[in-house]
Amino acid sequence: MQLNLLVLRCENIEKTRVFYEKLNLSFQKEKHGKGVEHYSTYIGKMVLELYPLKEEVPIENIRLGFSLDFDIVSHLYSKQIDMVSRYEFDGRQVIIVQDPDGRKIELSEAIT
Repeated sequence: MQLNLLVLRCENIEKTRVFYEKLNLSFQKEKHGKGVEHYSTYIGKMVLELYPLKEEVPIENIRLGFSLDFDIVSHLYSKQIDMVSRYEFDGRQVIIVQDPDGRKIELSEAIT
């Protein structure tokens, strides 16, 4: 398992972007489908995304993503972990689960 995604919710996304750019990160503006515009950058193989904070989402609600090299669906089923949602991105299956504190955890097929 490898951490491949960290999503930070930002009260002021532009201010946060400028702060991290001062630490030598370079962001690209993105929008996936009907989603909101946000910023994205790579730190090694991990993606750091900055999203605007929604009113109903607490600022400490961090989203993690893991790249897995085994059959995710079978594993979740065997461990009795419910899927929240599922979609395909860049040709890989992505499955969302929730941890006990309500954080969304993104599990994706490892790139081979």
